[in-house]
Amino acid sequence: MIKDKKAQFLHAVHDKLFEHYGELGCPLLHDSPFQLLIAVLLSAQCKDDRVNMVTPELFAKYPDAQAMSQASVSEIGTIIQSLGLWRNKAENIVKLSRKIAEEFNNQIPADMEKLTSLPGIGRKSANVVLGNAFNIPGFPVDTHVQRLMKHFALASAKDSPEKIEEMVCKRIEPDKWSNFSHLLITHGRRICIARKPQCQACIIQDLCPAKQAGLEKGKKTF
Repeated sequence: MIKDKKAQFLHAVHDKLFEHYGELGCPLLHDSPFQLLIAVLLSAQCKDDRVNMVTPELFAKYPDAQAMSQASVSEIGTIIQSLGLWRNKAENIVKLSRKIAEEFNNQIPADMEKLTSLPGIGRKSANVVLGNAFNIPGFPVDTHVQRLMKHFALASAKDSPEKIEEMVCKRIEPDKWSNFSHLLITHGRRICIARKPQCQACIIQDLCPAKQAGLEKGKKTF
């Protein structure tokens, strides 16, 4: 029996979301760990469907790190310029491709420390790659996950993504980490929308502290 109240709550949320949404794959189109890495980098402050509109052309021209490392920033920028922050992203793509080609023998490292040493790749992005490309347990904490954890009163506005990741991973089994993140992100996009939560359609409203107790936003209850 789980005694930790936070653990009980997280397991209950996971189970209800899983029953409704099931096993969710990564929505970013890719055919290799390298392509997933690039797609994740491009998805920063940008919707996945927008990324999926530009990556087919990008990957057709530059399918791997070796090919991408030989491209210029302007060539990459021309393809991805419809995305937000495209200039910085183009620079990071060229830099990380060169590093992968030169230091990692054109292979994506299945290692958190090495992944986060790449330009433009933080812990969240690395967790996405580890979980979806290598089946290595990871719990990516994006803006939706952060928001829902605050909404559930499991985190405060001051809590970093790393702190939230640690809190969840201590209480949920590793084999559930990657999909639990997908479940929370999907629910955050479809139902628990930032500007207007669709509480009447929420399958976890009976669990939600904010819904049940009318709690002040961000107030901790665990």
